[in-house]
Amino acid sequence: TISCNHWVLAWTGLEINTLAILPLISKSHHPRAIEAATKYFLVQAAASTLVLFSSMTNAWHTGQWDITQLTNPTSSLILTAALAMKLGLVPFHFWFPEVLQGSSLPIGLLLSTAMKFPPITLLYMTSHSLNPTLLVTMALLSAALGGWMGLNQTQTRKILAFSSISHLGWMAIIISYNPKLTLLNFYLYALMTAAVFLTLNSTKALNLSTLMTSWTKTPALNAMLMLTLLSLAGLPPLTGFLPKWLIIQELTKQEMAPAATIISLLSLLGLFFYLRLAYCATITLPPHTTNHMKQWHVNKPTNPM
Repeated sequence: TISCNHWVLAWTGLEINTLAILPLISKSHHPRAIEAATKYFLVQAAASTLVLFSSMTNAWHTGQWDITQLTNPTSSLILTAALAMKLGLVPFHFWFPEVLQGSSLPIGLLLSTAMKFPPITLLYMTSHSLNPTLLVTMALLSAALGGWMGLNQTQTRKILAFSSISHLGWMAIIISYNPKLTLLNFYLYALMTAAVFLTLNSTKALNLSTLMTSWTKTPALNAMLMLTLLSLAGLPPLTGFLPKWLIIQELTKQEMAPAATIISLLSLLGLFFYLRLAYCATITLPPHTTNHMKQWHVNKPTNPM
């Protein structure tokens, strides 16, 4: 998909991508995993159909199958909706937290990073043809809902899903004005998210209560997790601050200071749940370590003799 210039080849790549991840999601044969795989397949199949329909409509009006020659406004609108559905941008975000919750942490990492790369690339290649107002609206809604809905979560995978939706808002708001910034933001987000997912996978922390007791087992790993989470929140002087700063700077240059202000304020919602994760991972210590060592002990019945 990334290296194609023809719409049909790009669509084929997207379909192969979807079919390749389905067995990985449903590998455990758990009902939640099967449900997640089914939801993922239905959403991605619908989005791929819209991509094909958009490209056919454009070819019908212009005679062009080249990805960069998307000039028909209707095709552009349909493609924006299709790629938003593939990525999990608001208002097509409902499937993503559910699918991530039904998957294991390593597969969740793939869904949050590698599987989002082809749609991001298609957005990058068609960025000059897309409707900026629509993208900015979807971006602000994604940043708002991603932060707002993540506040009440206790499952780490759902928190990371809403974090992903919020970050996609930052990527979508700038893609019409400076597409390279979107790619930079995506690369840094993928690196930081990979670190978080792999750390949580090492500590087997699927919810906040498990995360609270993991400090006694892996203090160094949890300290690194705290720094990565603060970086994802965009706090200076950490890496995650760089793309947000550049995006705000670019939006101000484009005379979009209100949008820059709103998305900056909305990122404070995300900061709350990142801080809560970091607090649970490092600052919350169990009162007596011995109480939490019992998970390695076998309870043997007391011999009355």
